[in-house]
Amino acid sequence: MSSLYDCRDEAQLLPGMRHARQAIGRGELVVLPTDTVYGIAADAFNARAVQGLLEAKGRGRQSPPPVLVAGSTTLRALVAELPEAVERLVESFWPGGLTIVLPSQPSLSWDLGDTNGTVAVRMPDNRLALELLEDTGPLAVSSANLTGKAAAIMAADAQAMLGDSVSVYLDGGPSRTGIASTIIDATRLVGGQDDPRVTVLREGAVGLAALRSVLGDLLEPDPVREGARETAVAEDPHA
Repeated sequence: MSSLYDCRDEAQLLPGMRHARQAIGRGELVVLPTDTVYGIAADAFNARAVQGLLEAKGRGRQSPPPVLVAGSTTLRALVAELPEAVERLVESFWPGGLTIVLPSQPSLSWDLGDTNGTVAVRMPDNRLALELLEDTGPLAVSSANLTGKAAAIMAADAQAMLGDSVSVYLDGGPSRTGIASTIIDATRLVGGQDDPRVTVLREGAVGLAALRSVLGDLLEPDPVREGARETAVAEDPHA
């Protein structure tokens, strides 16, 4: 039986956050608010929990979830290399609606699905999400909806779709924007490749002009390439 906590009510906030932390620790699923849409979260280092997340949404391993982090320090621990240009993007747009795809740290013992050695990382601009991330560490988080359905912008919407597959629902009110994050592929900035450019896999909360103001010529001249990455992260409304 799942529990829903209205985190706008101080009397429910503390027990809700405590139960969410405990659920993540047990390998269970939690729905939480972010600055984009509501997300369904699992311990990124618990392969069974991540598989449970995919099954709850009706997705396969070919659709690995993005990972949410509490800050750039955690980002550095998850990726093989953090290029200087990506550091500038993080300084400019985190916390916020920018998801960055980079080669993952090969020594990490996790299984997010068929990632082809990459990880999509974002720092959300939401107090509840960041507080939970500080306590739990990185979370695999996908949009809180069944595959093919609209992303939830209210906790009740997520609960109606996901039901008891989720242990704890944290209700933070309506999503602030409901606008999906922009997803960029920065993998070609790593490893001394011949044509180091950044590709936009999906345009969203952060516009192309804003990206170009930071990246300059490192942003591809025709930067948006839907489906450029062979995973469904570019199709995930939450990332």
